[in-house]
Amino acid sequence: MGLSNLGIFHTIIGIIAIAAGLTSFVKHARINLANTSGKIYFYGTIITSLTALGLSKHGGFNAGHVFSLFILILVIIAFFLYYRMGQHNRARYFENFLLSLSFFLSLVPTVNETLTRIPPGEPLAQNSSDPLIGKTLLVIFILFLAGSVYQFIRQKRSNRNSSGGNMPVK
Repeated sequence: MGLSNLGIFHTIIGIIAIAAGLTSFVKHARINLANTSGKIYFYGTIITSLTALGLSKHGGFNAGHVFSLFILILVIIAFFLYYRMGQHNRARYFENFLLSLSFFLSLVPTVNETLTRIPPGEPLAQNSSDPLIGKTLLVIFILFLAGSVYQFIRQKRSNRNSSGGNMPVK
């Protein structure tokens, strides 16, 4: 595969972060920073974003580095909203969206790197412009949109419930 030690570390932490994000989505229908899986996603994403800055297939600062910085900013803003805004109901909409967006954006290089490297010797995609990568990312984007709408609806119910309404949240 041709990964450096930093690349291997980056990949392992990235896989752990993605698994934690998926776990949080399944358990809580969002990346919940109050729970262990959400915390692992948050810290793993920070580490993965920072270590990505030391990686470069093409030499020098590139679009992948900008992507990593953007993901880093998203999770930091989401953490700020979670930590500083307390139970402010409107902040939860933005927190949920930013964490979901960071997750989706994390999958863009993940899909690209995975499909252009696996299986070794005969990868599924030849390069980043391969149609398989585009189709895979389109499916993930549709799931991101559907998940964001679902999170919005659940948060709206939760906000109504916490402000005295009697609609249960499941």
